[in-house]
Amino acid sequence: MRVAVFTETFLPKIDGVVTRVTRTLEQLAELGHEALVFAPGHPPERYYGHRVVRVPSVPFRPWYPELFVGLPRPKIGRELDRFKPDVVHVVNPVVLGLWGTMLARQRNLPLLASYHTDITQYAKHLKLNFLSPFSKTFLRDVHNQAHVNLCTSMPMVRSAEALGIKRVRLWPKAVDTQLFRPSAASSAMRERLSGGEPEKPLLLYVGRVSYEKRLDWLQAPMKQLPGVRLAIVGSGPAEDAMKKLFEGTPTVFTGYMGGEELAAAYASADVLAFPSDTETLGFVAMEAMASGIPVVGARAGGVPDVITHERNGLLFTPGDLGELTECLRRLTVDPVFRQRLGRQAREDTEPHGWRGATETLVQYYEHARAIQRRYDPERL
Repeated sequence: MRVAVFTETFLPKIDGVVTRVTRTLEQLAELGHEALVFAPGHPPERYYGHRVVRVPSVPFRPWYPELFVGLPRPKIGRELDRFKPDVVHVVNPVVLGLWGTMLARQRNLPLLASYHTDITQYAKHLKLNFLSPFSKTFLRDVHNQAHVNLCTSMPMVRSAEALGIKRVRLWPKAVDTQLFRPSAASSAMRERLSGGEPEKPLLLYVGRVSYEKRLDWLQAPMKQLPGVRLAIVGSGPAEDAMKKLFEGTPTVFTGYMGGEELAAAYASADVLAFPSDTETLGFVAMEAMASGIPVVGARAGGVPDVITHERNGLLFTPGDLGELTECLRRLTVDPVFRQRLGRQAREDTEPHGWRGATETLVQYYEHARAIQRRYDPERL
């Protein structure tokens, strides 16, 4: 099958959407499918054998300079026509994805759209509140152009349906359980993450250092849990502000990590502190769980689809910093409880590999093709 992928974010940017896209491209290649990727920013020319078309773009300044907004160009349509796709997949359609949607509809091609980011919540965090009502209508109308819509967790399936999005299905969660594993733990990494105090309880945060991730909520626990260390792995637009906020606390900022280095970071910590309440799934939670450490996550978005409270991690009510602090306290003072949850977390992630998730995606591609053959697009 030939798949044209339009994605609003791609390498070298690192986030959950990029992880989902890159791992899917790897599996598509291994399953014998070919993709053509349209991406903004400065992507590689090829990824895992698939050609990548760089779309001219501008940074989303001043709100999120790491994010590049792809600009529609006639060349995109010409590249699409040369490729002759069997299906078009738009990932998080906003600007470039909207253009991909229009091109697919003009050519009467099977179209699948996947919903990865709660744009309405992000608009609020970026202080663009005036966009919130518009974003709901926009999401509904763009996604309803697709023959199939996918969400990466059941809570987000329900959220999409509540917005009025039709033909919604679940794209199964997945994690690399070979890379992220308990045996990746390293004494040198724990020394680094703990600021030279490896014997102290060690909390870990992994992800973008941006305001919507609610990193500021971790300041209260760090002031109330004596002896606990925190390592923040990642970078982003709020990094300078967070360094200032956590000044005077035993917190280490490491910048981005990837591959085996990131795997070692997860496995060398005691608990992943994951306060974000805007996640549609939460890949980092699954990576930590595969590494054998429990997660304290917000009872919001797609996170409860990954964490079962007191089975493989703990959940707190968003905004309740007392509850968040108590969850972290329980896991840092009770190693038996922490290790039990960590073992269960690893066990619960083992069945969720990328091959199975991608095979399901291919079935949805076939379903989109079947719908497109059956109905005139104007009747969707």
